Amino acid sequence: MQEEGRAPLSAATAPIPPARRRRLLTLLGAIALAVLLADQATKAWALAALTPGQPRDLLGSGIRLNLIFNSGAAFSLGNGATLVLTCIAVGVLLVILATARRIGSRGWAWGLGLMLGGSLGNLGDRFFRAPGPGRGHVVDFIDYFGWFIGNVADIAIVVAAGLIGVLAFRGVGVDGTRERASSQEESAHA
Repeated sequence: MQEEGRAPLSAATAPIPPARRRRLLTLLGAIALAVLLADQATKAWALAALTPGQPRDLLGSGIRLNLIFNSGAAFSLGNGATLVLTCIAVGVLLVILATARRIGSRGWAWGLGLMLGGSLGNLGDRFFRAPGPGRGHVVDFIDYFGWFIGNVADIAIVVAAGLIGVLAFRGVGVDGTRERASSQEESAHA
């Protein structure tokens, strides 16, 4: 039961002030743009400086620079399903943009910005690289211990997934509300 004069026990929250939302959307956009530019610049460098099939040691033989053109997803899964992966990536992009409309948390702005920038970097390859629009191969060049080869966009996506996982575990909603705090508050008032 709720006591009189107290905040409602539901998860309803106060609206996010427009100025704060604009700042968070600007942060999200700036992060996405920085990731996209870093990804495309490093891919341009890799295309100019590396030769496929001729890896270069970067940190011993553990981390190498090894240029490949990936038609699949992570770990080269889904080779031959490039068009399907492109459609999935467009769907992910739309979900990110829809979620960003509810932004109220700096952590989520970082997570969604990293995810958006990484997604745009790899999606750009799918649309603008050979063999053609929607079927393009992603430029990968960072070889991790021979396990997989990725790029800067992949790093941003992995970091974003980790950050979003931590935010979800801590109960921080996209709008900045704290899920666990309201649950604990309900228990205290019961």
